[in-house]
Amino acid sequence: MPSKLSAIRLGVNVDHVATLRQARGTPYPDPVEASLVAASAGADSITMHLREDRRHIQDHDIERLLRVSPVPLNLEMAITPFMIDFACQMRPKYVCLVPEKRAELTTEGGLDVAGQLEAVKDACRRLEKAGIVVALFIDADPAQLKATRAAGAPQIEIHTGGYADTRGSKQAAELERIMKFARSAKKAGLEVHAGHGLTVQNVGAIARIPEIEELNIGHSIVSRSVFVGFPAAVAEMKRAMTEARTLR
Repeated sequence: MPSKLSAIRLGVNVDHVATLRQARGTPYPDPVEASLVAASAGADSITMHLREDRRHIQDHDIERLLRVSPVPLNLEMAITPFMIDFACQMRPKYVCLVPEKRAELTTEGGLDVAGQLEAVKDACRRLEKAGIVVALFIDADPAQLKATRAAGAPQIEIHTGGYADTRGSKQAAELERIMKFARSAKKAGLEVHAGHGLTVQNVGAIARIPEIEELNIGHSIVSRSVFVGFPAAVAEMKRAMTEARTLR
């Protein structure tokens, strides 16, 4: 009989539902409505990235979702005074601190915790004091793991873009790097999440890493929903993750 690893959670990122809304300046499609649909279809949490330029998610989306969501909100944000103040006021269950460049299309890499340790440490302290669980979005780099521990964050999210954007031997090497890093992070007492660029086609190998407890996925789910509908796209991803967790 096949044995099973512990269950893995799916956080659905609804940023790109808001991207479609902002393209025309209409009130639809509503990312809050998408969040409720995702929760009904099996999402364990909802991720929204409040960017400094407000290119997709808006402040009122966060406020509205916190009033109605049956699952926790994971608020992604940069380390800026406004964002820290906003999070402390809104008090989502989770905050994931990420790097942010105005010109980038999407997050291009992990947070340089080691290069701004005091700022990250201060942000973690303030958010923790507000009762928020903090994760740091980092590359699979031992120096960043060491800095994360020094900063006091209890969770990490491993940037999987390098794995998702490569193929063949390069992808295998990226996967091996992520596997080793996840083991080290778990051994260091951190809760391990992962995400970026994951699709139904490539998610299996990442979902099988036993130390990873949660995947946060958005763009591929929203894209897939154009063809099969949002509930089906969420369920399809959750199923792919769950099936990958079964060892044969």
